[in-house]
Amino acid sequence: MRFITVIFAICMGLAVFTGQAADELQTITSKRLQMPLEYLVDGVVEARQQATLSAEVSGKIESVNFDVDDFVEQGQVVLTIRDREYRAQRQKARAALDEARANLQDMQLEFKRNQNLRKQKLISQAVLDKASANLKAAQARAASAEANLAQAEEQLGYTVVRAPYSGVVVERHVEQGESVSPGQPIMTGYARGQLRVSANVPQSIIAGLREYGMARVLLLEDGSAVEVTRITIHPFANPRNHSFPVRLDLPEIEQGLFPGMLVKVALKTGTTERLLLPQQAVVSRAEVNAVYVLDKTGRLSFRQVRPGNRMGDQVEILAGLDEGETIALDPVRAGIEHKRQLDAAE
Repeated sequence: MRFITVIFAICMGLAVFTGQAADELQTITSKRLQMPLEYLVDGVVEARQQATLSAEVSGKIESVNFDVDDFVEQGQVVLTIRDREYRAQRQKARAALDEARANLQDMQLEFKRNQNLRKQKLISQAVLDKASANLKAAQARAASAEANLAQAEEQLGYTVVRAPYSGVVVERHVEQGESVSPGQPIMTGYARGQLRVSANVPQSIIAGLREYGMARVLLLEDGSAVEVTRITIHPFANPRNHSFPVRLDLPEIEQGLFPGMLVKVALKTGTTERLLLPQQAVVSRAEVNAVYVLDKTGRLSFRQVRPGNRMGDQVEILAGLDEGETIALDPVRAGIEHKRQLDAAE
């Protein structure tokens, strides 16, 4: 078979060649690239925003609207406490305020009358001073009644417990019909998507981590990576194992990560050269990984390689391939063409 000259593209060297074969094969030229030199440590996923709601008033629980693993929108009613007593207290406080305001109005009128009488010298200064004192006392009683009403309304509001932010319930501490007291835990939840990873990093790695400030979180299930948005290094090391506690904030992720999960953290400590290929170019059959290599004469060969870590849609090739070799991107079509070449050679 005769093939035309392979045309290399920039960076990863995409190429297309044609020949007497009816189909064209898309290829890529292997090339070493500057990549981060990373150090792997274990990490645990944590919630950046987690809270335990507690009762603010005492009473019997009338309803519990959510359970473990339920998603709660911000402002939704999580739980209600029987409010009959608190409504009565609010009504009593309103009545006391009405009475205090009526008394204040009377004292204001009385003080004005006494002021006029004093100007006409029909009453003594002592009588006016007493009216002034009565007015101040009435003002104080009205202010106290307003404060009592505000307190009663606040206490009534505490009988309805609302979610402070949108999140997922991870633990429910009470049941319907149970009596609670102020400070008693009611429900624990965390904000979905607001996650971070906690890890202990050896002191020998801290200098490189401070210099580059870059890290990735690798999911153990599928090997996919999530770039870290912020790295916080504690200013002191643990004297028992001489490692530094490190917190790594993650971008908002809707699925795949949950608090308590074990992950791998790849910390950038320098740079190195790696030979990368698109994952689609690697053929996996049982425990064998291989690629179709095109030589200068246009013939295909099926060559076993040893892959390393995945980096997005790329995979590192540790052995079996050299820089500058031409690899078929579509193993299925390459396999068909390889068989055709073998049949033609017989």
